[in-house]
Amino acid sequence: MAAAASAVSPAEKERFICIYPAYLNNKKTIAEGRRIPIDKAVENPTSTEIQDVCAAVGFNVLLEKNKMYPREWNRDVQYRGRVRIQLKQDDGNPCLPQFPTRKSVMLYAAETIPKLKTRTQKMGGSDQSLQQGEGGKKGKGKKKK
Repeated sequence: MAAAASAVSPAEKERFICIYPAYLNNKKTIAEGRRIPIDKAVENPTSTEIQDVCAAVGFNVLLEKNKMYPREWNRDVQYRGRVRIQLKQDDGNPCLPQFPTRKSVMLYAAETIPKLKTRTQKMGGSDQSLQQGEGGKKGKGKKKK
């Protein structure tokens, strides 16, 4: 068995590491599948967000939309998908030297996802427009009087 496993090149798609959104989700416990510290985890990441940040840094990425994390009880589309990432080259060396392990990739993705435009626009954009609209009117009125 060991010989058969070593015969498959790390560059083969079957040998890419899998990252499920549950691994990075701060709403999950370790028993439910979170694999990084809760203070570094992200609120409800999606497989496309993981794919975006990993592809942007230069990984060879494959998104499998219809795959589900086995421990995930919620069957919603939001929780579906997994990302396969090529961590090692044919010779066994890391594709990107700054990411030698699976955990380093997960921590990077969790750190980068909140900085995505889709995340910052949803959270910051609506709050800022409300604050500017209300605050601007009140502030100008008070200054004139």
